[in-house]
Formats: sequence, structure tokens, C-alpha cells
Amino acid sequence: MATTALNKDNFASTIEGNDVVLIDFWAEWCGPCKRFSPIYEEASTRNEDVMFAKVDTEENQDLSAALEIQSIPTIMGFRSGNLVFRQSGLLNGKQLDDLITQIKELDIDALLKEQAEA
Repeated sequence: MATTALNKDNFASTIEGNDVVLIDFWAEWCGPCKRFSPIYEEASTRNEDVMFAKVDTEENQDLSAALEIQSIPTIMGFRSGNLVFRQSGLLNGKQLDDLITQIKELDIDALLKEQAEA
């Protein structure tokens, strides 16, 4: 599956409309972002059940600021509309595959119940 470009207009609907969403926050001038991009694209071909999206932080400065993106690349993972992972820095292929597996296997109902009780 190809990645989807996100902006302020389609961000919320993408998060809410898909079970698992990974978002890569990047910029053209960012060296680590350029190294991560092929890893991210390759993972998208192996995980048809995951929405892979990208946010160009230069073109979407308001969205990036609202999400408090301070360094790139930053990866965010959502499950059933809930942010369950956020990390800045480069991931290798194995780390990304492990992350995807963990997000898919996450018991979101138990997590939400635990958060409600806290």
C-alpha cells in the first residue's frame, strides 16, 4: 500500500477512519528522514491492513506545531483513533516491523479501560 499525504484537512478523518495508522513526520532537507523513507515505504507493502501516512512538516507547519513535533523524523502510531506510540528518531526495518506488530496486537479496549480508571 502506498503512503498517504496528510494535512490539516484529512488528518482527523484518516486517524478515525482506520484501525491502525502510522504517520511519518518528515521534511525534504532532513537526512535521517531520507534514510527512513525507503524503510517506511517497504513496510507499507508488507502491511496492507495498516494505513501508512506522511506529514511534510514544512508544508504543514500548523499541524506539526499543534502535534508538538520538535524533531524529525517522528513516528506516531494510532490504534482505533487513539495515539498509542510516539517517537522521534530513525527506526530500522526490524524496529518498525516490531512496532507494527505491537500496535496490531494491542488490546485497545483494555488500554482505554485502564486509562479511564486512572
